[in-house]
Amino acid sequence: MKWSKLWSLRYWSHIFKRVPKLLQSPQIPLLDKLLLIVPALLYWVLPDFLPFIPIDDMAVTMLLMNWFVKRAERKYPSI
Repeated sequence: MKWSKLWSLRYWSHIFKRVPKLLQSPQIPLLDKLLLIVPALLYWVLPDFLPFIPIDDMAVTMLLMNWFVKRAERKYPSI
C-alpha cells in the first residue's frame, strides 16, 4: 500500500463506512469479526500493562480497521 493512500481522507471515509456494514453482515463468520474486535479491545485495555509501546490507541484501531476491511473485501467480495 502506498503511503499517500494512508493519508487520503477518501480512503479513510471508505474504511469507516465499510467497517459497520461488514461487522453487521451475517455472511461474515463471527471468527473473522473477532479478529478486529478482540485485538482492538485488548490494545485499549492493556497499554496500562505494556508501557513500552508508545503507539496511540486510535492509530492501532485504525490500522486494524484497515486490515479488516481489506481482508473482508478480498475474502467476501459479494458483500
